[in-house]
Amino acid sequence: MENLSNIPLFADMPRELSERYARTCFWKDFAPHELVIDVDDETTDVRFVLSGKVRIIHRIAVGKEVILGEMSDGEFFGEIAAIDGATRSANVTALTRSRICIMPQKSFLEILREAPEVNLKVLRMFTSRVRTLNMRLAEHSFLQAKHRLYSELLRLSRPRPGNPHQRSVSPPPIQRELAERIGTRREVVSRELNALEKQGHVEKTKGALVLVNVNELQKRISEAWDE
Repeated sequence: MENLSNIPLFADMPRELSERYARTCFWKDFAPHELVIDVDDETTDVRFVLSGKVRIIHRIAVGKEVILGEMSDGEFFGEIAAIDGATRSANVTALTRSRICIMPQKSFLEILREAPEVNLKVLRMFTSRVRTLNMRLAEHSFLQAKHRLYSELLRLSRPRPGNPHQRSVSPPPIQRELAERIGTRREVVSRELNALEKQGHVEKTKGALVLVNVNELQKRISEAWDE
């Protein structure tokens, strides 16, 4: 039988609870690009990514999409529907082959009542997401698309091995997806990336988009907030 011990949210939960609730869950594999949850789905279970990577997308009626983010090993989604009982607010699709633990709403809510340490972790997760959403809302309200692009590139990037002053986004981001992340058109992203490359602030390589001049991007964002 699978268990919950490898899921960070339950790492500090008593073994007896972990074993009891593991018996109520089931585990499922998803192929790349397979739909995991669809928007307006009426299911209320919580899903934990054991391995792989999924993408969360918000769709509106006119067909537009906004990429809310990705989740990988140890992260979870679906807790909002489990708590309030409403239909799903986003679409979740596997980006790579992914194995997911599916926990019924009843089990999740019982754990929150019985395990204060798990409850606190969920509360901290919610506060972190609220802070992130507040920042993104402020960016959409006050920053131009190019500055939102700079911010998103910095969020997606990781320190470049061997060069502490540079960061890289690997694999290289798809322009359409960048546009969906920051609420603009692909043509805007293409134009701004080309301008950054000509100015020597970014560099396109086979395996990554390198942020050569991180300080300049941060400076431009800071100046935009002051305008």
